[in-house]
Amino acid sequence: MTLFFQQLINGLSLGAIYALIALGYTMVYGTLQLINFAHSEVFMMGAFAALLFSGAMGYEDGAGVIPAILVALVAMGSCAVLGMTIERLAYRPMRNSSRLNMLITAIGVSIFLQNLALKLWGTNLAFPDLIPKTNWNVLGVNVASNSVLVLGVTLVLMVLLTWVVERTKIGLSMRAVSHSRETAALMGIPVDRTISFTFALGSALAGPGPFLFLLRAPQVDPQMGAGPGLKAFVAAVLGGIGSVPGAVAGALVLGLSETFVSGYLSSTWRDAVAFCVLILILLYKPSGLFGKNTVEKV
Repeated sequence: MTLFFQQLINGLSLGAIYALIALGYTMVYGTLQLINFAHSEVFMMGAFAALLFSGAMGYEDGAGVIPAILVALVAMGSCAVLGMTIERLAYRPMRNSSRLNMLITAIGVSIFLQNLALKLWGTNLAFPDLIPKTNWNVLGVNVASNSVLVLGVTLVLMVLLTWVVERTKIGLSMRAVSHSRETAALMGIPVDRTISFTFALGSALAGPGPFLFLLRAPQVDPQMGAGPGLKAFVAAVLGGIGSVPGAVAGALVLGLSETFVSGYLSSTWRDAVAFCVLILILLYKPSGLFGKNTVEKV
């Protein structure tokens, strides 16, 4: 039972990181019906922003909680600005094009950002351990402080996102635009501004992701967003692409699946879990766990 609870905590922690990235996918899809494959590179750029800010401020191992919060906020702000820039320069001019053209554009932006980071900063850069890990023994289960931190930050951000979407004027605009851009525009809603805000919010949620991910593996690399980004996309599809609760649920299921496979079978199978889940969902429930089947009239 001790191993089970240990794997449960680790799986929830990993799934929480996937959830932060998956929300960016699902929010953009809900608004534009676009799979933003550049979102994983937004995650990666957030890690480099955190690294550069830490270096500029002279933060080293054990710097403490306040520096860690500042680094996370800088990563969030950098990701938000980058998300809005990508939407304005790459996606907005293609908005009336086919979905295939927009998808190719997203892949192109992804490749561009990877190579830009490689050219500017290189690979395998060490990130300081700002908050040293502490292990607590809770009822015989070894609980890492970093796992609790990841879950806590994710929970707070989920509550804030729900409040923004459900209780604010801009959230109402986002829901209206996701339903029909044309109708929203006729009702006086600034569609371009709303879409830009959606990109900013989805990208900002990915900002704490690299910082929390670096607590587990403190190495910054231009390719670091590819794996978590792909798995977060699978989590979004699993939960129902376009559904915010679905993205969170799918990410937690995927994180738990990976962790239990690693703990009880073999770590070499953990990456295969995401693809197996994706294939099963596409075969038996393409709309996802929280998605709704829609009928398109032709």
